[in-house]
Amino acid sequence: MPTKYRAKKVTVDGIRFDSIKESHRYLELKTLQQAGVITNLELQPRYDVVVNGQKICYYKADFRYMENGAQVIEDVKGMRTPIYRLKKKLVEALYPIKIIEV
Repeated sequence: MPTKYRAKKVTVDGIRFDSIKESHRYLELKTLQQAGVITNLELQPRYDVVVNGQKICYYKADFRYMENGAQVIEDVKGMRTPIYRLKKKLVEALYPIKIIEV
């Protein structure tokens, strides 16, 4: 059965990715980490969206890592849905981060 946005799920290094594009980015980041360009590569870090003490939802990024002493949060996007855009704005308002779309 095809996925909602025609993305093909793929497994690399025993990790299941939502799209081929995301798996390719993982391999790029893994190579950068092995070369020492980035450190602390994490997959699918989760951020809770809590407003006035009430949990509204959560946002799950694709990657988080350190580069030149700064934290980088990446999301590999093929389709920027309205829900994604809203969650991105909420997370950037609640946390001292900027989400980079690849």
